[in-house]
Amino acid sequence: MPTFEQFKMPDAGEGLTEADILTWRVAVGDTVEVNQPLVEVETAKSLVELPCPFDGVVIELLASEGDTVEVGIPIVVIDVDPTGAGPEATPAPESAGATPAPVTAHEHTGHGSAPEPAHAPAAAAPESADSGAVLVGYGVKAGSAHRRERAEGALEPIGGTEGAYPVFAKPPVRKLARDLGIDLSTINPSGPGGLVTREDVEQRAQAGSARTLATYPEDDQPWLESGYSTPDGRATRVPVKSVRKRTAEAMVKSAFTAPHVTVFQTVDVTATMDLVAQLKGDRDFADVRVTPLLIVAKALLLAVRRHPEVNSSWDDASQEIVFKHYINLGIAASTPRGLLVPNIKDAHRLPLRALAQKIGELTADARSGKTSPANLSDGTITITNVGVLGIDTGTPILNPGEAAILAFGAIRQQPWVHEGEIQIRWVTQLALSFDHRLVDGELGARVLADIGRVMNNPAQGLVWA
Repeated sequence: MPTFEQFKMPDAGEGLTEADILTWRVAVGDTVEVNQPLVEVETAKSLVELPCPFDGVVIELLASEGDTVEVGIPIVVIDVDPTGAGPEATPAPESAGATPAPVTAHEHTGHGSAPEPAHAPAAAAPESADSGAVLVGYGVKAGSAHRRERAEGALEPIGGTEGAYPVFAKPPVRKLARDLGIDLSTINPSGPGGLVTREDVEQRAQAGSARTLATYPEDDQPWLESGYSTPDGRATRVPVKSVRKRTAEAMVKSAFTAPHVTVFQTVDVTATMDLVAQLKGDRDFADVRVTPLLIVAKALLLAVRRHPEVNSSWDDASQEIVFKHYINLGIAASTPRGLLVPNIKDAHRLPLRALAQKIGELTADARSGKTSPANLSDGTITITNVGVLGIDTGTPILNPGEAAILAFGAIRQQPWVHEGEIQIRWVTQLALSFDHRLVDGELGARVLADIGRVMNNPAQGLVWA
């Protein structure tokens, strides 16, 4: 007798409540092994590949690619004893000795009608006329047309309302409109005598499809890709979920919970630029990327060592201030999925070369969508490098649970008074935002001043190290 096991959506991070199904690595009927990649999901923090917990045969996929599934909801049914089934054995999972019937995609996603039970043949899975989605592994029946939902507020089709104007179109054009889910009564005909042409239908379909209106360099997942076009084709609406949703919630909570204060400093960083050039030519640094961000990160770590009070958090539940004896340095990274802030664990313990290596690894993982949930948790202080976008400075919002965040602006050559003379120097602006519940104005100013001192004269870091 076959034995059915359900694999439920696990908590892939710390306290996550849901995840989006991105890509199934298996299909119905596949033989799977323990730890074989089963499905790739997107959480509010990162992309995670879930391994299979059983040996067996995939009987049913309970969620489609693109579905948002809550933690604890079954997503796949696996027969862990396929050899025990006779040629005519089709036992129901609810029979004695078997596991309960799996929850269907309809029951946990709210889309469409319930598919057949897990023990039913895959070909028997029906497609509901109003489901809007087909379970992965079943496919669409041959010859069946998927009709898009009619735009809200559109006119009723011919015969739908009393007194509707007649629509003139040839049978092939009407069929094309049906296949594309286009209501002919919403089209302005261009043919003679008010005849709707094939071109009219195709243009209407194009206007109603999602458009990629804006992308960014090296963005392989445009942020408009998951959206849908408004009926007039002039806007795209994108559901708020995953990273964007979590970022919005965190930033709103931070802005309205922690009283933000920002202090600014303009710094001559010519010596920093000289040091960067020297390190790039040093063979010990040949296999790591050396940028001014590396020196800023080291300067911040040294400033925190001198002023450990800035490395703290406010525990509202217990009404306590938590001073951290470690520095997990966050590096804000812009990615195709939105803003991520992975952090370098125990960054204060790393020598300069190891710090450069970690910065490179974290930013590369973030941009490729491979950041682990662990690297997105327990940050203590953050750097946001707005200078790479040509921005001089800003007033960054704190990451929840942190007391300070440093904005590093663009480095530009400009006139500067140096040793009593006007010279062309490399200059940048630094901005430190901090939680005024934890950091007084004097402390925030001293931290920023120390960062500026190291940037102005990197040899100062040797004194404090």
